[in-house]
Amino acid sequence: MAVQVKEKIDLTNTETKIFDTLLNTLRHFHLNTELRVAGGWVRDKLLGKECYDIDIALDNMLGSEFANKVAEYLSSTGQKPPAGLGIIPSNPDQSKHLETARMMLFELWIDFVNLRCEDYSDNSRIPTMKFGTAEEDAFRRDLTINRTDALFYNINTNSVEDLTGRGIADLKSGKIVTPLPPKATFMDDPLRVLRAIRFGARFGFILDEELKKAAASDEVKTALAAKISRERVGTEIDLMISGNQPVKAMTYICDLTLFWIVFNLPPKCEPAVSEGCDRLSVAYVDAAWNLIELIGCSTFNDEQRRLTLYAALFLPLRMTTYKDNKGKEIPVVSYIFRDSLKRKASDAETVINIHRALKKFLSLIPSLESPDDVKVSEIDWAGELVDDHVTSKLRVLTGFLLREIKDFWRVALLISTLLYPTDVDCTQDILSKNFQLDKRRNLFEAVENAITNLGLEKVWDVKPLVNGKEIMNVLQLKSGGPLVREWQQKLLAWQLAHASGTAEECLDWMKETHQKRIKRE
Repeated sequence: MAVQVKEKIDLTNTETKIFDTLLNTLRHFHLNTELRVAGGWVRDKLLGKECYDIDIALDNMLGSEFANKVAEYLSSTGQKPPAGLGIIPSNPDQSKHLETARMMLFELWIDFVNLRCEDYSDNSRIPTMKFGTAEEDAFRRDLTINRTDALFYNINTNSVEDLTGRGIADLKSGKIVTPLPPKATFMDDPLRVLRAIRFGARFGFILDEELKKAAASDEVKTALAAKISRERVGTEIDLMISGNQPVKAMTYICDLTLFWIVFNLPPKCEPAVSEGCDRLSVAYVDAAWNLIELIGCSTFNDEQRRLTLYAALFLPLRMTTYKDNKGKEIPVVSYIFRDSLKRKASDAETVINIHRALKKFLSLIPSLESPDDVKVSEIDWAGELVDDHVTSKLRVLTGFLLREIKDFWRVALLISTLLYPTDVDCTQDILSKNFQLDKRRNLFEAVENAITNLGLEKVWDVKPLVNGKEIMNVLQLKSGGPLVREWQQKLLAWQLAHASGTAEECLDWMKETHQKRIKRE
């Protein structure tokens, strides 16, 4: 694939002011220092994209030393001092191997760090650092075109430096390549495998064949599992899922046989994970992503889109559990989020709640899709909470379900459309990409409209007409307990069934129903 790449970098007015300030600092203090912009800024500018992430690499001094010189220069010339001048310490566990100085110049954050070379030991991805030349720094980068670019923009000479000799060529050909042999690069730091995948997906570039062979090798997979913290793996995956090409990223992970290295499972899952589960997971992500785009991305906010894709990715595992140290059955999805990816607990809880809601949603879809359908009478998961009136029953059951999943009900609905109808095995259709997306979009919109027409869109915000104290007064109780909670559910069901009912009517119904129960007993 051919990519349009600019011959030179055009600076904005703000970038010109920043770079002039840095060069004036060199002149003011008679510093013999080369200033280079590294990072994705070079790549993005060559691709004609704006970038506001400017990382300055220095060849013979620490970033903190130079940042202080900039502040001193501005002060000596009567200019406004830089805002937010500070030092970000190194943190190897979080892939931050060097101290970084940071300041704001002309409303943009600028990072300063020294050029370096690296030495790796066999059992660690954390290198020993020392000052290096620009060439050494370029070759220790993980990819020729990635965020920590092997391309530089030399501020002193106003020129692009392709010190590996292939960065611009790889950019033009749309190829993801490592500056050094890929296997050695990945063995030094196996996290680079996931970064290659992320940037390949993000820019629509192809992965070099030698890179793919190295990434899929047993040695690199073993190193990825052993040397990389799960937090770092989780961060990369989250960036892929939140990015512009999540399907492509997950497809790469699957094709390179990295799926179960990344989404590591606990031992002794029940039921056992079937062969091909990884490809089915990616196929569900593909279906969900295409359906989101067809429905309209504005229907879902960023967080909902992100968790929709996670819910789709782990859909084949929704019924799979394992036993913890205490013998308690835990969803495997929880293990993946908490242990394999080290993501926040709320992500696991939300996705598991979405999965648990699917059965109920699927049972309601026929009635919501066709309001005249009396199949609602066959739904029995609400127990004695509803009366026999079909319309009221549908509103009550749907209301209770939406109160369980709140803002994520559209996510649960979208995932449900991938499994509907339940009496047909859709697995082969999903795997063969026979999604029938138009049909699923129509189903989504029909159910969404039905829920809106029932006045349930924000039903979880509806306040109860009767509070706990009033319930205790009717029941003549001195303290709360299971009976009060039972009546709270019954009264909420009454409230959902009687959209225009008042608190007085609700209390009257409760008193009448309570008296009937007493007489029966």
